[in-house]
Amino acid sequence: MAADKEQLKANTDPNTMRAWQYTRAGRSLAAAMTLNPNARQPPTPLPADRLLVRVTYMSPNPADHKIPELSQLASLIMTRAFTATPGMDYAGVVEEVGSGVSSDANYKVGDPVFGRAGGSAFGTLGEYIQPLPSGCVSIPQSVSPADASTLGTAAQTAYQGIVPYVRAGAGDEVFINGGSGGVGTYAVQIAAKALGCVVTTACSGRNVELCKSLGASTVLDYTSTNVSEALRARGQVFKLVFDTIGNSPADLYKAADDYLLPDGNFVQVGAPASIDGTRALLSRALLPSALGGGKRAWKFFSVADQHDNLAELARWMQEGKIRAVIDGDIVPFEDAPKVYEKLKTGRTRGNLVVKVSE
Repeated sequence: MAADKEQLKANTDPNTMRAWQYTRAGRSLAAAMTLNPNARQPPTPLPADRLLVRVTYMSPNPADHKIPELSQLASLIMTRAFTATPGMDYAGVVEEVGSGVSSDANYKVGDPVFGRAGGSAFGTLGEYIQPLPSGCVSIPQSVSPADASTLGTAAQTAYQGIVPYVRAGAGDEVFINGGSGGVGTYAVQIAAKALGCVVTTACSGRNVELCKSLGASTVLDYTSTNVSEALRARGQVFKLVFDTIGNSPADLYKAADDYLLPDGNFVQVGAPASIDGTRALLSRALLPSALGGGKRAWKFFSVADQHDNLAELARWMQEGKIRAVIDGDIVPFEDAPKVYEKLKTGRTRGNLVVKVSE
């Protein structure tokens, strides 16, 4: 829903803020969102273990809309609707430091920070949030806040799905399924440029050159190539498969018996929100190899905030080992619903960014 002129006026009430909100998303979070120019700020006094951050930029993720859009199912077990603001990833400025936050953390009012706010009714499409220090890191001087806002979920997911499973500097071969998306663009760079792996990835034809520029040695165009057969032809050479898509191609995990090393890992973070996607996920998790399941180690995980992971990602960005790939222009706050419409197409190149405040 578009914002009108009254909603776009600057907010002068110190107890309220501008925030995009929804109550029940139904089939479309974007359609359900409205801009509230007088939304209540997070509760005061500030909890002792948290920071108060004024959000300057946010970056949306698929989970932002997928979880609320399950509300039709959730409404069967929830008796009361609630109002929430979407968004987890952010860059911003510290406005207040909780009394219980360790002085060793070295947060100061005015510090530029980035991170991941996690699940909260006060998401990052509002002007103020109260993140935990574990998910909040200082922005290096050479890194822009807009770029930093994309690191919290996308880059941290790639980090946690790759770093534990390869040997830095050993030249391990890695296959990344979906190298041009939000997680995938960071995954290719982390594996190739930060860890020295030899990267093969799959994407559509229009994104082949992008993936090569990020460090991929081999790029498979899934629109014209049978990805599973192309990997099989390589033999058992891959140390890791990092699947950001899930169930596309449908036989990717089963075929891994032929292209993944016996001690390799198949790590999945993506899963389509569909019956087929759920069926494939359960099959990979539960079906033994004797009954037609895959033989290689398979893991499915969700990202968890780790301060050290975020700090290393910030260093890598400062050193030029990774960079943000932002799809198009930074989106004005009043047009925020458009980013979720675009995310739902599944055709974004890298990440999207919204400017929330000055």
